[in-house]
Amino acid sequence: MLETITIGHYLNKYPGLPIVDVRSPCEYKKGHIPNAVNVPIFTDEERADIGTTYKQQSKERAIEIGMKLVQPKLQHFIDETIRVAPDQTVVVHCWRGGMRSRSFAQHLVDNGFGQVYIIESGYKAFRKYALRAFEEDAQLIILGGYTGSAKTELLKQIDGEFGYQVIDLEELANHRGSAFGGIGQAPQPTVEQFENNVFWKWKDLDFSREVWIEDESRAIGTAMIPEALFKKMRSQRMYFLDIPRAERARHLVKDYGKSHTEKLQEAINRISSRLGGLNTRQALQHLDKGEMFEVARIALIYYDKYYARGVAKRDPKMVTSIPLKTTESDQNARQIIQAIIERT
Repeated sequence: MLETITIGHYLNKYPGLPIVDVRSPCEYKKGHIPNAVNVPIFTDEERADIGTTYKQQSKERAIEIGMKLVQPKLQHFIDETIRVAPDQTVVVHCWRGGMRSRSFAQHLVDNGFGQVYIIESGYKAFRKYALRAFEEDAQLIILGGYTGSAKTELLKQIDGEFGYQVIDLEELANHRGSAFGGIGQAPQPTVEQFENNVFWKWKDLDFSREVWIEDESRAIGTAMIPEALFKKMRSQRMYFLDIPRAERARHLVKDYGKSHTEKLQEAINRISSRLGGLNTRQALQHLDKGEMFEVARIALIYYDKYYARGVAKRDPKMVTSIPLKTTESDQNARQIIQAIIERT
C-alpha cells in the first residue's frame, strides 16, 4: 500500500519508522533528516547529467536517460531498503516529493513491500518544519561564563544527575566554540545539517519545563545556530558563572594540555592579530617549553575581553552573576540550581 503523509504526520505518528532518502549522495551530505538512510537513485554525476539534459534538450529526454540509468539498479534498491526496513514498512522521500520518491516507492510496493509512505513535499517540507519549530515558546536557562568555566561539563552534570532538559550545542556542532575548539573533535556537520541535528533534539523537549543551554556566539566553528533559536537565547536570562581566571586556565590545561603542539600553534596563530604580537610570542614560547598553564592564561586574556563585550550587549537586568571558586561541575551544579530556585 502506498500513502502520502506530511512531515508533521511522520514525526508525530510514525517517528520510529525507518526512512529512506533517495536523493543523491551530495544532496544527502549537505543536509538530511537525522535518522534517514541514503539509498540514492542517481549518483551525483548521473543527477548532474540528467539536469543538464533537462535544461538543454527536454524533460522527456531526461526521463528517458534516467530510466536507463535506473534499470540495472532496481534489485539493489530492494535489497538496500530491506536492510533498512526488514519488516517492509518504510518511509521514502526525495527533495520535494516528486518523481524520484514516487517512482522508488511504487517500485517497493510492486515488489512486496506492505506499507510505503511518501513524505509530501519531501526534504524541503522537513526543512521548513524544522526551522519554524524554533519559533515555539520556550523557557531557556542560559548558562554563561568566560572560556574555561567548564560549562559543557556542567550541562552534562545537570542533565545526567539532576534530570533537567539540556541541549548541548557544542556537542552537536563537534566544536567547543573557540579557535582551539575543533582540536580533537570529529569533522563538523554542514550548517544545514547542524540545524537539522539541533531540531532533532528540540522536537522532543517538554516546553512546559525549562531547557538549559550554553551561551554561544551565533557561529560555533563553521556551524550556525538557527536564527530563531539564537534570538530566543539572547532575549532570555543568562546565569553567568564568575570563576577566577587561574582556575579556568587549569581547566583548559586538562582539556587541551595533551593536544598536538602543532594544532595548538595553529590555533594561537589564528588569534594572533587579536591577541597581540607580544602575547602571541610569549604564548608560543611557553608552548615550546611545555608550559601549558601559561599558554592558557595568556589565551584567556583575549577570550575574557571578547566574551565580556558580548555580555555587555545584554540587558544588565537579564544577567545574574554566580560567583564560584572552582570549575568542579558537581559542586557548581548544586550552587547554580540553588541560585535559580532562590531567584524564582
